[in-house]
Amino acid sequence: MSHLYRVGVLMICLLSSLLAVAQVPDTKYSDGIAYISGGIGLEESEAILAEAKQWSVLLELSQLEGARGVWIFGAQIKIINTKQKVIFDAQAEGPYILINLEPGEYVLQAAYRGVEQKRTISVKPSQPQKITIFWK
Repeated sequence: MSHLYRVGVLMICLLSSLLAVAQVPDTKYSDGIAYISGGIGLEESEAILAEAKQWSVLLELSQLEGARGVWIFGAQIKIINTKQKVIFDAQAEGPYILINLEPGEYVLQAAYRGVEQKRTISVKPSQPQKITIFWK
């Protein structure tokens, strides 16, 4: 009975630790392009960053507040293809967005509190990239 009790306690501990690990937020779609947005809290941030290797683009969003940088959410993210068509349009639900873009050239537009930033990005096959966008 003592052995069975120990096995039961061990199983409860293992299940509890699995439940404590944050899950990656659900995958969403914008015009057919898969993305994950979030990163509120340490566990969710770590889960997204661990998942990032499997996505072509990781956006990291922050701003200067006082004398230090802080994570933000609520930025509007648009991606425009070479034909000048918006192919992705979503609002960030945290400081991280994973986007599954096909290889190619794009213009990234990010707007936060009335300030817009634009960048040209080049997505290459099997080369995930991290793009940091910082507002002052």
